[in-house]
This record gives sequence, structure tokens and C-alpha cells, in this order.
Amino acid sequence: MTIFIFIVALFIIIFIVLYRNNNNSNNVYKFINTKINVVYDKYAPYSFKVIRNKVKELGQEYTPRQYAIQIMVFAVGAAVVTYLYFYNILISIIYAALAVTAIPYLTYLRCKRLYSEFIFEQIQVYTTNTIMEFATTQSFVKALEGVYQSNVLENPVKADVKMMIDMAYENGTIEQSIEYMNLKYDYHIVRNMHQLFLQITNEGARDTGEALENMSQDIDMLVESVYRDRMDRASFHKKFLQFGIILYLMVMLVQFMLGMETYNNMLKTWWVQLLLHFIIWLNTYFLLSGEKYYNEDVGAE
Repeated sequence: MTIFIFIVALFIIIFIVLYRNNNNSNNVYKFINTKINVVYDKYAPYSFKVIRNKVKELGQEYTPRQYAIQIMVFAVGAAVVTYLYFYNILISIIYAALAVTAIPYLTYLRCKRLYSEFIFEQIQVYTTNTIMEFATTQSFVKALEGVYQSNVLENPVKADVKMMIDMAYENGTIEQSIEYMNLKYDYHIVRNMHQLFLQITNEGARDTGEALENMSQDIDMLVESVYRDRMDRASFHKKFLQFGIILYLMVMLVQFMLGMETYNNMLKTWWVQLLLHFIIWLNTYFLLSGEKYYNEDVGAE
């Protein structure tokens, strides 16, 4: 136990020294960032590259320093926890390395969440402003042009609105433009708004003010519920992580109840070690599943 504590303390001290030395730390962070980017560019799917580039544009991507700290926390945390299970330095080192391999997956989930939040906000802007423009122009295409020219949208939604405008002029109808946008952004508010405009365009209406007002209220109610859901998820996420960490540390309670001597004797049997590995992997799966739930379907209706 003393040797393990010494190794962990030495690792932390080395990291702190590098962290406080700006020149050395910058070189370390640049080296880590370069290596990560090489692997990322080689293996990351195109869709994720687009998402991550947008997250970078939004200024919400982690810095190399933050990634380095994350690596240290995961490695040290996994090493400490697994050492409390097996009291074996080799097993702790292996689990520390495995814990670091989970960081790309967590990064993927985080970027998807940030990107989906951004897209939902853009869809909110798109629907709200299109309704306001339509109330003035009484033309769906003119409303789209007004929204596009106002520069309230950002890519990729802005580029898709331009595509809708071009398709409408090319085909002489708005059906294909609406179908394109509905497939690209599968939100109820998008489909319902498009259906309303399609009905007004094809059937005509003497007074669209009330229908547009009801549509705007529906959008406001949806946005409010989505933002409330985000806050609830964030609150749940904190409690979930605390609970997950406690599950890992339940082995300390077992050791206290059995006694260290009895526990160490039990570690000599293969099925106890297998059971402990199973508990660790089950807890890890539980935590990763919770992270997946927290980061996915943000803004979904």
C-alpha cells in the first residue's frame, strides 16, 4: 500500500511541476494535443469531425490542458479505486490505462450534446423568425429570404435555409423544400410549422394571425419544457456521478465488515477476483450508460 501511495504521489507531483512551469507544460500539452489530433484525424468519422469543429467554433471545446487534467484524474482515480479492490499494482496500472481509453467516448458524447443544444437553439430561431416574417410578407419563400438575409442563423441551419430557397425557386413550389427541411431536422415544431405554411399556401386563408400566434405559443411552450429538462438533467447528472462513485467504494464497507485479514485471504481465490472484476465492469457500464443518457437526445421532443 505504501509503494502504491508513493507512486501515485510521485505522478501527481510530476504533473503539478509541469503544470506550474509554463514553458514545459505548454510543450507537454502541445505534444499531447498533436498526438491526439493525429489519431483523431485518422479514425474519427466524418460526421463527428463536423460536430467537433462546430463545438470548437462555439468556443466550448476542451483545451489540451483540460484534457491533460482529465487524463490524470481518470488514471489516478481508476488506479486508487482498483487498488482498494485487489491491492495489486499491476492490475491498478492496467485499469488506469483502460480508464483513459474511455475519454474519447466521453468527448464524443459531450460534443454531441453541445451540438444538439446548438442545433435546437438554431431551430428555435428559425421557426420563430420565419413566423414573424410570414406575418409580414404572407409568403413562405419571402419569409425564408428575410430570415436568411437577417443573419440571425448560423451554419448548418443557415445553409439549409438557403437550400430551401433555391429549391423553391427551381421547382416553383415549396413542397420539396419543406420535405428537405423536415428530413434534415426532425422536430415537431419544424414539421408543424411547415404543415401550417403549406396549408396556408395551398388552400389560402383570410386571416392567418390567430394560427401564427398559436404556433408561436406552441414553440414557446416547447422551448420552455426543453430548457427545464436540461436543468433537471444537469441536477440528475451530479447526483448520478456521486452515486456511481459511492458504488465503486462499497468494497471498503465490505472490507470493514469482513476485516482486512479475511478479505486478503478471500482475494487468493480466483472466483472472488472474478467477482470483483465483474463488479467494477458493471459499475462502469452503469456510469457510461448514465453519461450516454445525459448527453443524448438533448432538445428532442
